[in-house]
Amino acid sequence: MDRTEKDSLGKMNIPANALYGIHAGRARENFPSDIPFHIEWYKAIGLVKRACYRVYRKFNEAVQEKYDKSVPLRILPDPVIDALEAAAMEVSEGTNFGHFIVPAISGGAGTSINMNVNEIITNAALISLNKSPGEYSIIDPIEDANIYQSTNDIIPTALTVAAMYLLQTLEQEINSLRQQIEIHEKENRNKLIPAFTQMQEAIPSSFGALFSTYNDALSRDWWRVSRCKERIKVINLGGGATGSGISIPRYFIMEIVPELRSLTSLPVTRSENLQDATANLDSWVEIHATLKSHAVNLEKISNDIRLLSSDISGKGFITIPDRQVGSSIMPGKINPVIPEFVISSAHKIYANDHLISSLCGQGCLNLNAYLPAIGHAILESIKLLSAANISLTRFLFTGLEVNTDAGYRALISSPAITTALIPYIGYNKATSLAYEMKQHDIDIFSAAEKTGLISTSKLKDILEPGKLLQLGFTIPDVIEEVTKVTKVKSD
Repeated sequence: MDRTEKDSLGKMNIPANALYGIHAGRARENFPSDIPFHIEWYKAIGLVKRACYRVYRKFNEAVQEKYDKSVPLRILPDPVIDALEAAAMEVSEGTNFGHFIVPAISGGAGTSINMNVNEIITNAALISLNKSPGEYSIIDPIEDANIYQSTNDIIPTALTVAAMYLLQTLEQEINSLRQQIEIHEKENRNKLIPAFTQMQEAIPSSFGALFSTYNDALSRDWWRVSRCKERIKVINLGGGATGSGISIPRYFIMEIVPELRSLTSLPVTRSENLQDATANLDSWVEIHATLKSHAVNLEKISNDIRLLSSDISGKGFITIPDRQVGSSIMPGKINPVIPEFVISSAHKIYANDHLISSLCGQGCLNLNAYLPAIGHAILESIKLLSAANISLTRFLFTGLEVNTDAGYRALISSPAITTALIPYIGYNKATSLAYEMKQHDIDIFSAAEKTGLISTSKLKDILEPGKLLQLGFTIPDVIEEVTKVTKVKSD
């Protein structure tokens, strides 16, 4: 059974028990997309609406206390305000999300989003008052649920709230991944492996040094992400349609942001120029650049681990956990699905970055009509990054094994290790050793014994992990080796 609702364009039949109404119904027809709206944004709209109703209540009480009831303003009865606030709180908890039917990408700068939530709040409030959905003569979705509000300040403010909460989670997940990698860094600080430049063996290094590069990159990411809330904390709530505050009580404008701050425990603050905060979305471009930077680091880490654990390398430097069967036809095949998931996520974030930059630039005069698509991409990127961090922490670096024997064998068999001998025997002799290793496919100890260019005892001293991994050499280092050799000869 249906109920009939009407707007300035005509009438529409709506399912009798639906909490959405004609505005959401028209949006669903006009935007036939199956991309779901982020529930985090939906919940945040509920929080913002709840703050609005609480401030409206205070304003209403102040007006009635100071003036008589003949003030020419729409005064909502206390039971209606109570019902609206209770319904908004339900939205903030994710209740009735099944009645939110506007897809993620829509036209109209978010008006359909705002109206769908207004309708849900209105009809839920009506039910709580023992009325039927659609009895808008008692509570109206626009005049009451949307009182002293505009799509253009409610929806972007709710996006800020949703993003801030998700950013807090992302901070925690980055730090968890960093801590897990730091364990590997400490355990393998002196475990030798060749460094690689341009996918070729290079000078001596260690597994610990490699993990340290990931640890430091993630530390930078954590710091940058922790500053994102500071960059988006300025909001336009109370500014109305364009930030001018027209048709909104000054009391409401002054009190609404402090109320939201108290309700959410988030560091939001009212813009000194509400029209700027309404017209320009460059802060989202700025923070998404930070998200993109983190995606770049996660891709680099994932690519490295995928390569070091691959059959192509043939070295078996690292063994990653087996997570799932890798083929429907090849028995026993296991694929690096975690790095692949992270790399795929990173590239989706790069695509989102282009979309956000392009659409933020499409803002026209006093408003940006593309906020739904921009907001969807921003929240998607934050959630993807949290998922990527969780996946790396739990399913890749937890259980990852370092093959220290393979690393050491590869190092002493690599002609590049002769670089470490240059301060002691010079470049030309080191080159001769490297050539001998290549020519006969032997390790550095065999080449040294065969050529006599350096003694085994001296070679062992030079190739001690502590000496190989120190930052540069000092003159006493060289003198100490010469003294050792001279003493051995004299003995």
